[in-house]
Amino acid sequence: MSPISLVAGLGNPGSAYESTRHNAGFWFLDALTRWLSLSWRSESRFSTELADTRIQGARVRVVRPTTFMNESGTPVAGIADYFEIPAQQILVVHDDLDLSPGTVRVKRGGGHGGHNGLRDIFAKLGSRDFVRLRIGIGHPGDADRVTDWVLSRPSAVDRQAMDSASDQALGMFNRLIAGELEAVMQALHTETPEKP
Repeated sequence: MSPISLVAGLGNPGSAYESTRHNAGFWFLDALTRWLSLSWRSESRFSTELADTRIQGARVRVVRPTTFMNESGTPVAGIADYFEIPAQQILVVHDDLDLSPGTVRVKRGGGHGGHNGLRDIFAKLGSRDFVRLRIGIGHPGDADRVTDWVLSRPSAVDRQAMDSASDQALGMFNRLIAGELEAVMQALHTETPEKP
């Protein structure tokens, strides 16, 4: 597959949301910032914060939208259009209700599963053909509780499991950026996280 040129982590801006499950994509960017010593700058015309880095010689742009989750498509598509980055070279990092805390998976394409950030990216980007890094947040067991669930803080045990999942993904990050999707999928999908 194509190497990755743009990484976008999804979440909601502001201190009221920074510790909520829906911000797992931002948590991953925090870990990535520490690992790569990223330097962020505001790009108000794209409603985002942007960092530039090089991974194994290749230029990679990292995006943290400053919009709310359900408007994530505007900054992601704006940056992609401006820098002429095709969907196949985009990695979107997001929380996933269908995966338990501590589980991280990679996929290309697929549906949005009710995730409003993905839904908006599909619409604004005009494509689903990007790579997704899915960080499990678990499911409350009742569809009527989903909104409150994603906008609330996880337990200390679940948060630790999610942080471990991010660390696991970071261990495969260079290979993922290089376009080794199948190898990364096999490695991540065959590891079974320990139950807390």
